Amino acid sequence: MSETVSASNSPSSSAPASARPAYEGPPPLRDLPYAGFGLNRSVTLFKAHRKEPVDPAGFYSLIAADSVRQLERYTSLAGQLVLDVGGGPGYFRSAFLDAGARYYWVEPDVSEMEAGGIDVPGRIRGSALELPFRSDSIDLCYSSNVLEHVPDPWRMCSELVRVTQPGGLIFLSYTNWLSPWGGHETAPWHYLGGHRAAERFRKREGKAPKNRFGETLFPVSVAGTLAWARQRNDVVVVDAMPRYLPDWAKVILRVPGAREVVTWNLAMVLRKV
Repeated sequence: MSETVSASNSPSSSAPASARPAYEGPPPLRDLPYAGFGLNRSVTLFKAHRKEPVDPAGFYSLIAADSVRQLERYTSLAGQLVLDVGGGPGYFRSAFLDAGARYYWVEPDVSEMEAGGIDVPGRIRGSALELPFRSDSIDLCYSSNVLEHVPDPWRMCSELVRVTQPGGLIFLSYTNWLSPWGGHETAPWHYLGGHRAAERFRKREGKAPKNRFGETLFPVSVAGTLAWARQRNDVVVVDAMPRYLPDWAKVILRVPGAREVVTWNLAMVLRKV
């Protein structure tokens, strides 16, 4: 796996180059505009999120560095083989390499893979529903904001567990459907129904949303994912939290109903046994 790999026999994409700005790597951890995991961090991340449509490289560079900080609360990344499932253009690569990890990323969409202009070894074309890796072969499986985009979330979760070696960690984060951003660019109208929100977007913008309900966007709940993890006998839940909220907001996960709205984005850390 020392070179760029395709998990299929499809020819390389001939899509035109993206107009997005070139990615220059994540900010060094010491340069993050906040310390700790309190309110200042949350405010900074939410402000950056608002700029994601016009500056995806800037937003994802911040998230990449923040993700490394989160993971290093549970393990050292030095020397670990990290698989980023749904890694898109590879925006997270530099942050993981800077932490000493060996990094590969899987992405099914060639145009998405090439969107950041990152042409380096480690890219693997493949599906999160059928990962092109041997069982028990990965030290740390990482997936950020992918679960809501697959038609069978539990199959994807099971694949993350399958490829992770015993004792290894799985970091799974996604935007839950009933959060204020659950409909992505169609939010908050998704509260009236995914198809209705998509149709409203189409009429206002003159085009279909990128995240099409029932095709590339699916409703996943906080309760459902927590229940899936707790019924497995091959993983233990190390931690669960609203990813972008302060540490003290973890308590909301104990409140059914409210957690579906307030959590915004659920993050779980699992250890394979």
